[in-house]
Amino acid sequence: MENDDLNSKPVYSTEGGSLCPECGQALGGCLCSDIKKAALPAGDGVARLSYEIKGKGKGVTVIRGLALSENGLLDLAKKLKQRFGAGGSVKDRAIQLQGDFRQQARAELLVLGYPVR
Repeated sequence: MENDDLNSKPVYSTEGGSLCPECGQALGGCLCSDIKKAALPAGDGVARLSYEIKGKGKGVTVIRGLALSENGLLDLAKKLKQRFGAGGSVKDRAIQLQGDFRQQARAELLVLGYPVR
């Protein structure tokens, strides 16, 4: 059976199981997600802090714009959460800290050498 679509890629192999849709390698040997996590985003690298409240929930301090890889953001978020004794996460290339920590985060980022606006 011949493939009519020249841009299509196999997604499963009876020999190796599921395949990565991007590189075609077996999922166990695929490095696409590691490469994406290590890639630096485009931007100016200046941290922007804001305080957001969604619905009736509690507010979070959001830090955006850092020129860090996904792994770098996770490490920085861990440091900040430990420093402030707060919970938080990394979502959509932004660090979210539970509570209003704009002033403390600004001071801490400046100490760590990140430009803040």
